[in-house]
Order: sequence, then C-alpha cells, then structure tokens
Amino acid sequence: MRTRPRLTLSVLGGLLLGLSLSHSQQVLADHSPGPLPTATATATATATATAAVLSQQDARLFAQVMRRIRRNYVDPVSDHKLMQAAIRGMVASLDPHSAFLSGDEFKDMKVTTSGAYAGIGVEVSACKQGVSVVRRMPGSPAAHAGLRAGDVIVRIDNVAVDPANVDAAIERMRGPEGSPIRLAVLRVGTPSLLKFDIRRAHVKLVSVESELLTRQYGYLRITSFTDSTADEVESAVNRLEHASGASRPLRGFVIDLRNNPGGVLDSALQVADDFLDKGLIVSAKGRTEDANFSATARPGDITGGARLVLLVNGGSASAAEILAAALHDNKRAELIGWRTYGKGTVQTIMPLSNGTALKLTTSRYYTPAGISINGVGIIPDVVLRGPQRLPAVLDDDGGPAGDAPAPTLAQRDAPVGMALGLLGAPAERVARVAAP
Repeated sequence: MRTRPRLTLSVLGGLLLGLSLSHSQQVLADHSPGPLPTATATATATATATAAVLSQQDARLFAQVMRRIRRNYVDPVSDHKLMQAAIRGMVASLDPHSAFLSGDEFKDMKVTTSGAYAGIGVEVSACKQGVSVVRRMPGSPAAHAGLRAGDVIVRIDNVAVDPANVDAAIERMRGPEGSPIRLAVLRVGTPSLLKFDIRRAHVKLVSVESELLTRQYGYLRITSFTDSTADEVESAVNRLEHASGASRPLRGFVIDLRNNPGGVLDSALQVADDFLDKGLIVSAKGRTEDANFSATARPGDITGGARLVLLVNGGSASAAEILAAALHDNKRAELIGWRTYGKGTVQTIMPLSNGTALKLTTSRYYTPAGISINGVGIIPDVVLRGPQRLPAVLDDDGGPAGDAPAPTLAQRDAPVGMALGLLGAPAERVARVAAP
C-alpha cells in the first residue's frame, strides 16, 4: 500500500459538513478565531450594531412583542430566555443547517469531532422500551461488561430511559473517566432484567469498519467523518491487504457510505485524496474570502489503482456526498444504491461568548463536474429499489447478536453482494448482476 503526504488546506479550519440524521454522528471541525471580547464589550458592540442596522419600526415592533410576552404570557419568562429564543429563531430561519448552539450542544459536537470521550462505548438508537444498543466499541467498558448489540437499556442509574429523548440517555451514559454507572437491560431470550455495573473509561470512536469479502476484494464502511477518519481508512486498507494473504494488492473495494450523515470537511477531502491520483475534489463559493476554496488531489493512491464501488442511499449526506461525487466525477468509482440526501452547503463553526457557538452556512459546494447537489442529491449509476435499511447489526466479535452462526456480509446484505458483483463482473454483465 502506498502512502502520501497529507492534503493540507488551512483555509478549511472551522468548516463543518454534516446532517443530524443520527444521535451519534453530529460533528464539527476545529476553529480558532482568536481571543473572545469581554461580555461588556460584546454587549456594547451588539447594541451599537443593532441600533445601526434595525430600523426604528423594527426596533419598536421587537420591543412591543417583548413587553406583551412579559405581561401576558401564561407563565413568567425571563428576558434572558426570550433573547436566547430570539437568537435561535433568527439563525434557524436562515436555512435548515444553520443553528445557535448552547454551551452543552457545542460541547457535544466537539466530543464527536475529537473521536474520543469518556463513557461506556456504545452506539444507541431509540426503540419502544428504551434505547437499543446498535454497536459496542471494541475494547470498551460495554464490551468488557458483556453488553451485546440488540440489548435494550431501560434504566440508567435507576432512572427510566425515555425513548423519545435518546440525547438524554447518551448524556447520562457519559461522565468522568472511572466513574461508576449501573444499567438495567432487556435481552431477547432472557426473562428478567440484566444488571450491569460498569466504570466509564476513555473511549475512542471508530468511524471505519472493514472486512475481507473475498481474498481479492475488501469492504470499508465509513459511518461518519471525524478528525481521525482518514487515518482509520488508511489503516483499514493496509490491514485488509495484509489479511488477504495474497502477494498482490487487493483488486477492489466496496466503500459503504449508506446512512453516513457527513462530518468534518477536511476529513472527507483527505479520504478522497487517498483514492485519487489527480483531479479536482470539490470547490465552494461564498461571500467571504475563506468561504471560497477548492481542493485538488495529490499524486498517490493508497490502493494502487484498485477498482472501487461506492454504496449510497438517502441517508448519505454532505461530506459523504462530496466523497461520492469526487470519486465518481473523476471516473474512479461506480455508485450503486439510492439517490443521496442532497446537502450541498458548508457550515462554519464560530465560537461565541459564554461557551456558545454559531453554526452558520457560509458556502455552497460544487462537485468536480461543477454541479450543486443541494436539494437534488446524486443519482447512482445503478439505482436500486426497495427498503434502504442496513442489515441486522453484527456484534463486534464477528457474530450476530446471539449465538447463531453468521452468514457472510455479501449474503446477508444484498447491495453489498451486488457491489461485489460490479467489482468482479465483466462490463456486459454489470446490468444483470446489479439488478435488485
């Protein structure tokens, strides 16, 4: 496997690409805007700027609404809460991806960006009884304690889990390293609740999963783009090539981007650069100098030119779409699956006072073919029909959630089998192999 120097684009600091499609994949890029002004200076500057920008009529209307709410709303509301709500509403009205982030929300985004946190090491989703364990991280406290994929957490430290508030459950499972936590768990086939006493520890988030499909073809699933994703991709390719036992590099890879909501822009660019020898990766246009940029691949392909097929669906968004378009438009990969989400904008994270932040759309990006996919998405070369669900989750020991023997990935996940057929089939058989 060949390696190459990192693609470096300093202008991209602070740029975010992502869509909150899941509770565990909302990420941001680092941004260092310099020292923040004092609260007094900020308030004075804001008041001056507001007076200069707002017309007398707008200012009067705003004051009237504030007075009416204070006097007549059914419950007392503080001016601070009203102003926070006004700021949220102002930013949210711009587009679906701009947002004002509270201190806690900003911290949560930084946790997933760094690729590490203190907790028990599980990915969860809502279910009827509580939150279901989708995946446990290898070597995590959850794995050591014996939690399995498919387990349903119903109580955390004797507090019932609200299925409608997965974020609260995630927050309760995180905490200081070494601190204890008790879980009550429902498990299929077990009549009574299971109790787990676990100590939180430093957990590394894994955004890339990999395995050999055959001795000649590998599989990479990229679940999101964090700061460590490019390193994880390079390590996974190297590991698969050594695991194959073949004297030659692998002939091809299936890269699975289904349900990948995006993430850190620079990470997606690095991964695209890993698979490209040359060519434009992406360009972006905005109102400020930093919002206008382009990225071009450097020589060197970590697979040595192996064939690539990418799996996408309606949950593939933003940074995942950038990677798909870059590899497709540069004729490096074929796409199979369903039309992608269609998020063609870039957000910049701007830290504010009191630990809050502004996530603001600052650019529109364009594929190497010069197309904006915003609201449109990418149509794959081979379009599939039917449910876009991923297959049943495997436990991290390689077996299913239970004791039944596991079928191969290509057997239990039809689109993966079809992608493998595209990699190995002659051109005249592609349409037949890929038919659902």
